[in-house]
Amino acid sequence: MNPSLNIAVLTVSDTRTEATDKSGKTLVERLTKAGHQLAEKTILKDDKYLLRAKVANWVADEAVQIVLVTGGTGITGRDVTPEAIAPLFDKELPGFGEIFRMVSYDEIKTSTIQSRAIAGLSNDTLIFCLPGSTGACMTAWDKILKDQFDVSHGPCNFVEIMPRIKEV
Repeated sequence: MNPSLNIAVLTVSDTRTEATDKSGKTLVERLTKAGHQLAEKTILKDDKYLLRAKVANWVADEAVQIVLVTGGTGITGRDVTPEAIAPLFDKELPGFGEIFRMVSYDEIKTSTIQSRAIAGLSNDTLIFCLPGSTGACMTAWDKILKDQFDVSHGPCNFVEIMPRIKEV
């Protein structure tokens, strides 16, 4: 049986509301369908310090095991998610961004180079920063995260190593 993970979802947008947040809703639908629990969902404007404070709060909450951030990973002036979240990382997971861009290439070709998707570990909490499009969230969940949050996925997955993250 797959253990249920507590996952928080943050949508980064200056314009989206709960009614128009398709990306956040997509992530919530997929994580609950996979048997995981939604710890909290919120929408914040593209403000580096608001984003960092919210994610830092979740990282400090022992009940939150994973944080999914959607939006703000592009290259426009308002895209600040990597700058907001990366300073919180104790350990970076560069393979996530690399694999995300690799699998995205099949869907959007070279436009994938505009994505600054990142991931890392902060205070024993896994954080994944995804682009804000619904398609990108589906790609990230369906082709990467779903398997890594499933204890039966081999040869390894995040679920089985989570208890060992705190080892000294």
